[in-house]
Amino acid sequence: MAFPSPNFGERRGGLRPSLVVIHYTAMESCAAARDRLCDPTAEVSAHWLISETGSAEALVAESARAWHAGAGSWAGQGDVNSRSIGIELANRGDHPFAEPQIQALERVLAGVLGRWGIPPQGVIAHSDMAPGRKADPGPRFDWRRLARAGLSVWPGAVAPADATGFDAAALAFGYPADVAPVLRLEAFRLRFRPWASGPADGTDAALAQDLARRFGSSAGDPSPEPRPAVRPG
Repeated sequence: MAFPSPNFGERRGGLRPSLVVIHYTAMESCAAARDRLCDPTAEVSAHWLISETGSAEALVAESARAWHAGAGSWAGQGDVNSRSIGIELANRGDHPFAEPQIQALERVLAGVLGRWGIPPQGVIAHSDMAPGRKADPGPRFDWRRLARAGLSVWPGAVAPADATGFDAAALAFGYPADVAPVLRLEAFRLRFRPWASGPADGTDAALAQDLARRFGSSAGDPSPEPRPAVRPG
């Protein structure tokens, strides 16, 4: 199979994908995004590009290191490009994601997670691993829907906790330690509470603690729950 983007290299240190990073293109059209992701002078790429109409194109082989994540970390691990598969969604960043596009993403994600044995908690936002630097896929992206399909995670219903426990729990879940606490809070809310504002509160703390307990680095290695079939699109 031929892949159109020349922008890739070998994964460093023998690493295999353990994460999937979701992006939006922030460009006017899918065609413009494809041109950039395949332009050798741009030095950016992703493994998958999914259009608004649901067309999913593999731009870089999943076994290779695409150049989509940039600086950042997750769960204490850097060089996210070597540890991840990048999926770009054609979206300017200021409008909802189209239903055919999300259905295609669900199909692509199910395949990626199955091929590489990546658990649902390994599916993260670009903003998760680069707080303050990146905001994609943004507040309009439906993370709860992915979690219901077994393709990401979502916190359970919890009673508010001591707000001072938020930052430690966010770190335990995976958010980077080398950014200001306010940026961790912003990134967390962008994904889980995009309507919230102000300092960290008891709900932020409780949600982060639930995620850390079930999916953080100290949560052990439980067998992942079976992923439900993704509805055809």
